[in-house]
Amino acid sequence: MPVIVQDAHLQTETIRFLKEKHYSATPHQTYLAELPRGYHGQFGPNVKALAVVLYFAGNMSEPKLLDFFRQAGLHMSDGELSNLLIKDHAPFHAEKDAVYTAGLSSSAWQHTDHTGTRVNGQNQQCQIVCTPLYTCYFTTEKKDRLSVLQVLQNNRPLTFRFNAETQRLLETLHVPAWARERAATVSPEQELSQPEVETWLDAQLPALGTQHRVRVLEAAAIAAYHAQMEFPVIRLLLCDDAPQFNWVTDELALCWIHEGRHYQKLAPVVAQHRTQLEDFQNGFWTFYDELLQYREQPTPAERTRLDAEFEMLFATVTGYEALDARIAKTRAKKHCLLLVLTHPEIPLHNNPAELGTRQRVRKGDVSFGPRRPDGVKAWDTFMTLAATAQKLGVSFYAYVQDRISGANQLPELADLITARARRDPLDASWSSP
Repeated sequence: MPVIVQDAHLQTETIRFLKEKHYSATPHQTYLAELPRGYHGQFGPNVKALAVVLYFAGNMSEPKLLDFFRQAGLHMSDGELSNLLIKDHAPFHAEKDAVYTAGLSSSAWQHTDHTGTRVNGQNQQCQIVCTPLYTCYFTTEKKDRLSVLQVLQNNRPLTFRFNAETQRLLETLHVPAWARERAATVSPEQELSQPEVETWLDAQLPALGTQHRVRVLEAAAIAAYHAQMEFPVIRLLLCDDAPQFNWVTDELALCWIHEGRHYQKLAPVVAQHRTQLEDFQNGFWTFYDELLQYREQPTPAERTRLDAEFEMLFATVTGYEALDARIAKTRAKKHCLLLVLTHPEIPLHNNPAELGTRQRVRKGDVSFGPRRPDGVKAWDTFMTLAATAQKLGVSFYAYVQDRISGANQLPELADLITARARRDPLDASWSSP
């Protein structure tokens, strides 16, 4: 009877290379042979790859990782390990950029979420952008609308435009009419940098309040984002109802799971109210299940029926004041919650982005956070590549070892994203007649 057993073997090696040296009398120059691909510094490609994988994907802390290597027989200092993890990773950073561009191009809709993170002991934010094909991490100082716009452009410096879209947004954001009139004097074709737009605001709108000044910056940045050609412009964001995501894209889809949590927070004392809450929650999740079924077989008739059922369900009045107020708030979000009727391929929840934030939180619990800019960049890059490799079914260790060793036999992750998006489109409803 055959028995299959899997095993792994970890063995250290100390390699002594003999490099040929040649002196040429004509140019008076000495030539020294190079080491094999992947070998530079004190450690070989396998150690470097293992360090990256265990730290960023295996969620080990630096002290534990250092102890692991020492127990295996390697002589490594704290500084050497830190350098292995965060320095000289330009090819990986470039591949992360390519992954993000391919990911944005792969679909008209994207998941997004954010969570707190620490940088050198200071509170900052980690922004997540993803689809079923990739996940990208970005560390930003803030989580405001300008930060979201910068992330959607791969942290490129923001630009600003005062065109017709800016004027519409300024009116929507209740910026005073006199300020809108002054903004209309700027050429709609002119693209301003942030220092230039700040100087213009100081000179032309010095009396504008702080909040309205921010709204002018946001409106001009949104208009510039929609007009730029360097990065794919996202048509729809799927997220929670945090206000910084409003108006960034043409459409905004909200997470039903997140909306359902609001009802779970209600804590009625009266027995009748508890019964009313339970009955309404049953109706809420029954309707959610019907939306899931619609995604599998969307039809115009079912779309009309579900639209009417939403109106009926969220017109419920129970007499339990807190529940009725919550129902009214959900009904006000109807358009964002029912975009699935127009675009059946989008999920009803934002779980992929939330799972991405949890991974960052777990990493922060173990390693607290990076301290220097190159550490921040390494965290974002390798967490992006690890999460994306997992979604694509690629061994992260094999991928990292392939790149560090210089073999470069495995395909680019960005190419895999593009190929799969072509094979199984994520945004068919945008291209359908």
